[in-house]
Amino acid sequence: MPRIQITLPDRFVFSTDIQIYISHVNQGGHLDNAQLLTLVSEARVRFFKFLGYRESDVASHPIVVGDIVAQYKSEGFHGETMRVSMVPQDHNPYGFDLAYRMEEVISQREVARGKIGIVFIDRETRRVAAVPEPFLAQLAAL
Repeated sequence: MPRIQITLPDRFVFSTDIQIYISHVNQGGHLDNAQLLTLVSEARVRFFKFLGYRESDVASHPIVVGDIVAQYKSEGFHGETMRVSMVPQDHNPYGFDLAYRMEEVISQREVARGKIGIVFIDRETRRVAAVPEPFLAQLAAL
């Protein structure tokens, strides 16, 4: 099976620091794959908060994660602080990909990279909805 290869953009518009706690570490002594998703999800919530939104109300629409992919570059360990940088890209009528890079703050060692597929939902019908124009304008200003 061919390995996933993710090419990251040159510029990110948001970053946040998150420490790896002991509960994030597996029996191998490094960041657990499921916990990587937990840390990236926390960063995603912070990204929307940075823009002034809650995920349940992004310009009057809730969002959901349609898919997520990760490519590991190195191990992360208990006590290290990860900087998760993000940028929206690959826009489509119903959402976009939120590209991310996770790196250890002190050494700047890249730990992981990936994309989160964000989809907008109509609150009443619970079906896919168009990306709200005010949100598109806000992203364009980044």
